[in-house]
Amino acid sequence: MSQEINILRRRLFGATAATLAAAQFGLPGLARAADATAGTGNSFGTIRQINAGLLNVGYAEAGPADGPVVILLHGWPYDIHSFVDVAPILAAAGYRVIVPYLRGYGSTRFLSESTVRNGQQAVVALDIIALMDALKIDRAIFGAFDWGARTACIIAAQWPQRVKALVSVSGYLMTNVDAGRQPLPPQAELDWWYQFYLATDRGVAGYEKYRRDFNRLIWKTASPKWNFDEATYARSATAFDNPDHVAIVVHNYRWRLGLAPGQTQYDSLEQRLGSFPTITVPTVTLEGDANGAPHLDPAAYRKRFSGPYAHHTLGGGIGHNLPQEAPAEFAQAIIEADRL
Repeated sequence: MSQEINILRRRLFGATAATLAAAQFGLPGLARAADATAGTGNSFGTIRQINAGLLNVGYAEAGPADGPVVILLHGWPYDIHSFVDVAPILAAAGYRVIVPYLRGYGSTRFLSESTVRNGQQAVVALDIIALMDALKIDRAIFGAFDWGARTACIIAAQWPQRVKALVSVSGYLMTNVDAGRQPLPPQAELDWWYQFYLATDRGVAGYEKYRRDFNRLIWKTASPKWNFDEATYARSATAFDNPDHVAIVVHNYRWRLGLAPGQTQYDSLEQRLGSFPTITVPTVTLEGDANGAPHLDPAAYRKRFSGPYAHHTLGGGIGHNLPQEAPAEFAQAIIEADRL
């Protein structure tokens, strides 16, 4: 994936550079879908619902029912529309694409009012395993970023038999709570300001009251060169109206800092994750050259992947929400990982 193609896509050809990316793999259907979807303000249409584990999960689906499965996982504070231009590209290439709302987002709901609104990393991964079981999916290619990438990395590390290949933005993401208690250099601490804000009662009240303004600010700081319009943001912001959204987000960040407990039934899994297990499945990692969110240099996590591996850094001002900012390249990476 050359830097020249990335620069051309943004500076000269616009949507037609999606055709260039697709042409690398000799897939004319992919090229046509890439050009047809780029920048159109697409929607997924009907959202399906299914009971899976502790949740009734809302998800979008595209592509042939008998195609190889791709599961695309969003992060915070985003939603399934991060993949709204990726899904039709992959569907045109013959993949069955599943894009679920994570717990606390969109139409996903807890089946019981008494279930703890837990946001720790292990339970989010188990949600997706339960979704695969409910949909009778034995194995899938995963593509993800932010919380979704952490979730996909966990599944690839702990249940590799369920993962055919992995595309992870910002590489290897796994949380060790003990390590998270250790202080960082001042600039690194500043980058995590929202984590500390949500650790306070004032932060919880502020996020509850101003969640749309708060998350718009995160979008801007995490992708400083992405000129999204208000309609694009509003389309995703409806997902934050989920009644459990604030509780899940707050618990996630407090748990990472060791300020909120996880549930004891997940302790053994969290201990395994805290040892940073190696991922053996074929993997492509991606990074944008303008990612304003905290992230590691790719060299720092290369050793965590022991199987077939490739990394690409996208130029031209791509930020944290890489699938939405560079959908053709993200779809290309899915196909590349599938072929490793």
